[in-house]
Amino acid sequence: MRKRAALAVTVVVTAALGVPAAASAQPARCRLEPSAPTTLPALSATRLAAAVGDVPVAQGGLPDAEASGALAQIRGTAGCWQGTAGIGDVRTGGDVPQNGRFRIGSMTKVFTAAVALQLVAEGSLDLDGTVQQYLPGFLPADFPAITVRHVLTYTSGLNGIGVPHKTPAWFFEHRYDHWADGSQIDVTKPPSFTPGKYQRYGNVDYWMAGLLIQKVTGHSWEREVHDRIIEPLGLRGTTTPGDDPRIPGRYSHGYEATDAGWVDVSAANPSLQWSAAAIISTPQDLDRFMVALFSGRVVPPVQLDLMFTIPPGTTTYDGDQDDTNNPAAAYGMGLGAFQVGPLTVWGKTGDRPGYANAMGATRDLTRRLVFSVNTLHMGGDQPVRARQIIGAAFS
Repeated sequence: MRKRAALAVTVVVTAALGVPAAASAQPARCRLEPSAPTTLPALSATRLAAAVGDVPVAQGGLPDAEASGALAQIRGTAGCWQGTAGIGDVRTGGDVPQNGRFRIGSMTKVFTAAVALQLVAEGSLDLDGTVQQYLPGFLPADFPAITVRHVLTYTSGLNGIGVPHKTPAWFFEHRYDHWADGSQIDVTKPPSFTPGKYQRYGNVDYWMAGLLIQKVTGHSWEREVHDRIIEPLGLRGTTTPGDDPRIPGRYSHGYEATDAGWVDVSAANPSLQWSAAAIISTPQDLDRFMVALFSGRVVPPVQLDLMFTIPPGTTTYDGDQDDTNNPAAAYGMGLGAFQVGPLTVWGKTGDRPGYANAMGATRDLTRRLVFSVNTLHMGGDQPVRARQIIGAAFS
């Protein structure tokens, strides 16, 4: 299969499609059938394999024009499954490793929110305290009061610097640039709306959260995430890389499809993303983190409830003056609520060039999904492959 996969990659890069790599075998005691009574839809191995791309290319498998590879892992008492498909490394022809590392992108925000809420529980941060109080002089004097609550619920109205970091031309020129902590926040622009009035998802609030964590602890954001979450939970495949452009250990390479073929985009300095989107992790680690978080072993119950609470009466800011057409707000502190048919799944998506990922679970943890799709075109909408995996897992 490795030889066949390597041949397939060679054919893909020269403009045709070949046979995908086989999915990994199921782990011991991983059973498709539920281990406890459940009302969730039954898992279908055939449907899941097709969703992740572990079928011949001619039947919709990987690699294809959208993605080079994918992995998915489902856990919980409502059934267990895992699989991979496509090409993990063009150079060697290697498969996608089932528990390989990947850049988790904005799933980092859940880690940052958890650390901030631990500090709230400890009394080091006050949700109604202001950025101006904790970081005097950072924001211009004429800015309105922006609270920690505004920051963690994406309702501050603050603006980021706005570089096109998900476009190929910008990425290839700046992929190894260093960004100082907080330099990603544009303090020359006033908030786009009155803080607390709307919700606007983005990185800027979680860059600010990183600064607040550093200010009240006296330690780096990286150290606090490591000492409070990574080390206590034994997340051996999870790192906060700082300026290191490499992905350590085994991982599925990310590529960008260009006129000259696939270009490896796995290596990049993640300091631009920092406390909003820089972490590297694995499916097993992210599942362990979800279980610990949802179970109340990371954040105390009072603060944990805030992660599952969407600010009441808040709509999503869409930039126009007509509030009647605003979508409903969808995020608590760090976590988002996603409807899959009648089912509410709590979790977070994330993407970086070459990677589009998500982790999500039912609130009772009976079904949990972690997946990563190696996209071939950075910065687009959620890949069709990702939507197929979510649908096969939850509907």
